[in-house]
Amino acid sequence: MTSQKQNKFFSAILAFGLIASFASCSSNNTVEPVQEGIQKAELTFTEVTGAGVYPHGDHFHGLAGATDGTATVVTFNAQGAATANGHLHLDAEAVYRIDLKAWDHTGREVAADFIANEAAAANYKAFLIGGDYILNPTTTNETGAIFQPRETVYGDGAAVTGPAGTGTTGVISYFSAGHDNAEKSRAVTFIMRRLQSGVKGNITRLDWNKNDYASLFAGENVLELQFEIHAEHDH
Repeated sequence: MTSQKQNKFFSAILAFGLIASFASCSSNNTVEPVQEGIQKAELTFTEVTGAGVYPHGDHFHGLAGATDGTATVVTFNAQGAATANGHLHLDAEAVYRIDLKAWDHTGREVAADFIANEAAAANYKAFLIGGDYILNPTTTNETGAIFQPRETVYGDGAAVTGPAGTGTTGVISYFSAGHDNAEKSRAVTFIMRRLQSGVKGNITRLDWNKNDYASLFAGENVLELQFEIHAEHDH
């Protein structure tokens, strides 16, 4: 990635970080300078199970009562390239929670800024682009892929609301490749996109894998995390 592209890549997240610093400064108005650049990012895939956990159309049921299982952490450098576990093996029919974290030059975790409160979250939405997935709503027997952003509270403790998941962002999300997408490696990119005002309300749960997302939903990407998912049947 060129220096010019990388600067553009992180400009939005740095601008937001500066705003967050002013919002959270102490009464003496001392503001710590925001250092340029994101040092690293992580996506943690944790398998979740439970009797009530199952796919339904564009979302999952039973997640509130799910139990955590094995977790795998995919790490990324400042350019968004995977540095560990970049070829990720998943059970095609299992459900995974994906937790996003990212750190700036100072070591401050900045992904939480995306969902600090309702006003902040209105600017951001995650996508999982690529892979040529068969999506679950297009199947007749719930055997396709689902990616469901699913925070339940903002950083300030307020409940996340909105019809059909439009209020969610994707700092926490859930994913299943589905039986129809098994036994193939797929190059994917986890996108966190800063949206122009009013755009987020137009994004539905069916839009997560659209290759033309950038033209449909005006804004700019603040994270582009590139890796591979190999979904396989649990033998």
